[in-house]
Amino acid sequence: MKERHQIAVRTLVDVVLRAGDLDMRFAVSGRPLEGIRVHQKIQRQRPDEYRAEVPVSMEVETADMVLVVAGRIDGVLETERGVIVEEIKSTTTDLKVIEKAQNPCHWGQAKVYAYLLAREQHLGTVTVRLTYCHLDTGDTVELVEVLTHDQLESFFQTLVDRYLKWATTLVRWRHIRDTAIDILDFPFTPYRTGQRAMAVSVYRTIRDGGQALIQASTGIGKTMAVLFPAIKTLGEGFTDRIFFLTARNTGKASAVKALNILQESGLRLKRVSLTAKDRICFCPDATCNPEVCEFARGHFDRLSAALDEAFVHDNLDSNTIEAVARSHRVCPFEFSLELSRWADCIICDYNYAFDPRVYLKRFFDEENGAYAFLVDEAHNLVDRSREMFSAHLNKSAFLSLRRAVKTHLPAVYRAAGKVNAWMLDARKKTQEAGGFQFENRLPDGLEPLLRGFLRVSERWLARNQSTPYREIVLERYFETSGFLRVWDQYDDSYVTCRQITGKDIQLKLFCLDPSGHLNLALRRSRSAIFFSATMAPAPYFKEILGCAPTAAMLAIPSPFPRKHLKVLIASGVSTYYAHREQSVDRIVALVRSFIHSKKGNYLCFFPSYEYMTMVVERFKEHEKDVQVMVQAREMDETGRTQFLDRFSAQNHQTLVGFAVMGGIFGEGIDLVGERLSGAIIVGVGLPAICPERDLIRSYFDGRGAGFDFAYRFPGINRVLQAAGRVIRTDQDRGALLLVDQRFCRSTYLGLLPDHWATAIIGSERQLEDRLKRFWSSGD
Repeated sequence: MKERHQIAVRTLVDVVLRAGDLDMRFAVSGRPLEGIRVHQKIQRQRPDEYRAEVPVSMEVETADMVLVVAGRIDGVLETERGVIVEEIKSTTTDLKVIEKAQNPCHWGQAKVYAYLLAREQHLGTVTVRLTYCHLDTGDTVELVEVLTHDQLESFFQTLVDRYLKWATTLVRWRHIRDTAIDILDFPFTPYRTGQRAMAVSVYRTIRDGGQALIQASTGIGKTMAVLFPAIKTLGEGFTDRIFFLTARNTGKASAVKALNILQESGLRLKRVSLTAKDRICFCPDATCNPEVCEFARGHFDRLSAALDEAFVHDNLDSNTIEAVARSHRVCPFEFSLELSRWADCIICDYNYAFDPRVYLKRFFDEENGAYAFLVDEAHNLVDRSREMFSAHLNKSAFLSLRRAVKTHLPAVYRAAGKVNAWMLDARKKTQEAGGFQFENRLPDGLEPLLRGFLRVSERWLARNQSTPYREIVLERYFETSGFLRVWDQYDDSYVTCRQITGKDIQLKLFCLDPSGHLNLALRRSRSAIFFSATMAPAPYFKEILGCAPTAAMLAIPSPFPRKHLKVLIASGVSTYYAHREQSVDRIVALVRSFIHSKKGNYLCFFPSYEYMTMVVERFKEHEKDVQVMVQAREMDETGRTQFLDRFSAQNHQTLVGFAVMGGIFGEGIDLVGERLSGAIIVGVGLPAICPERDLIRSYFDGRGAGFDFAYRFPGINRVLQAAGRVIRTDQDRGALLLVDQRFCRSTYLGLLPDHWATAIIGSERQLEDRLKRFWSSGD
């Protein structure tokens, strides 16, 4: 049976007809809802006989495959003179410029739709109408061409013939890929304890098109246990493409490492790792201006040759992408996005699947395939999704803009001034209310001011003039555009916050409950696997991540000997904010007793930098022969690496690293064996009390879970992530000390892992005795 290869009309046209420069200096793409409304308005204005959103499709059979071309026509009108096929486009570009430009891709879409309808209804001629509507003025222009069936067929056949080169290559590749996947075995034998159960659950979930939340202890081999079965479902046709979604570069590295191991075992799989534009761009100051950037100039003319060379490689990592892009002089970032269209597995940040501002529209709006989402370290998605679905504006930003453009752009200056004046009034009211206000509705009077600012900014930005103040106009434009995108989806899960900071005021549309928005985003996938070492309590994550009621929940216990981890709880220590200064001496004493039990390397985690600093200063007064490393507030990749490199198994002195929970050392690091002997966790990890957290608490109080959802559950996950640094392999042995009297309460004890054998100690002497027995006997 021949493989069926489906492609959207728009994708077909874009792939074949794009040519010339890549010009991203300024293109209006941030007003999709207005575009939809324009489409609907024009469709409603047409005669009663007009049919909107008419589906059409056609199968083209070749020796290797069946190509299915499908799409929806914006409108079809049957008149006495014949049939009109209409394609509608919304724009902010001057209509006279558009009429002169004759966009080949827009005409290509309209002609393909016309041919598919002509073939279906046996039409001799079709009137093709390309209608543009200006978003700001509402003016329209209609470009019309009458084409015969033969002309349309010739155009379509030429288009398809050019595309079939790629499609045939893909079909033949997939045969090679699927054959290799079919005989691929799990690379490690035997499976680690619990790893097989996890892999089976993932396979069944993706096969059946469902969702699963899986908590698996650190060291079980989660990444391989997720990727291997997902790849098997790809080879068997249950999914079209795998998206490995992660919040950190360490997650990307784990996925790449697992795929490399599978490749050594015989896997054939095209995989692309997407890198942020600012990290991969060859000309970061050129803003994709073809007049300045040689890689943007003529990009599409050289793209096909670059794709041909890249397709030879299975592992399309950033180094490979950059090398091929430089060789063919194409933009590396846009090239990576184009490569993702042909990839079997895409490794990328959460944003590319969930963020309404930057998600990959080429997949989720145009193609709608049977995709599998593998969400790595899924506990991070809760706060990340709140950020994605929230937006804010600052008064100071508009004031700075006005100062920059005052003598240059009077229209932009005035429009920004109106927004600034509104914010000034809001600041006065917020000051009178004590510096913070919130309301469960959108603010009055602001929307038309923001949309007015966008309109005048667009008119100037569209000229693409290089000026010293262009960047600040562009920043405010996209910031405002993103704010209005969130404005358009504002519902009961939002609250509007106003907060004074110094002389500035911030207006924020804050998403309290991201579950509904995540639920909509998850519909872009056929299946989704959420996995992490800390997914407890599972019902909390199931609800807050917007999962379906039928989503499976699985907890894989630790595969490592229970006796290898000693977990102690120090009672009688309060780490509440008001008690922190009094607790410092006791914490220092506990740390000293803990590290003196065995020479080694230790990590000590705190809920804040301030608290950590207080303890570090006192600790250094008592310990002169201990190496001390302290996490800095701003730490780049080099600093992070230098910090971790100090944790060597060959250290001759005891080393203590001080870090914050939830930070760069709180998860995603591997210090195996003697590189880490133990960890001390001070506090229960609660996020800092702030107005926003309290609003989350109030929102969920109605469900009886306010404090848990806002504070306790996020806190305990920070604790468990930090604790997970201690035991990484079945050979590791380590100790863990939890410092806070709240750990003795059932509400917190019940959230700790079942495989932890916890013991409460009341003094430093008890701590020393327990640890000496542990290190001497291993019991």
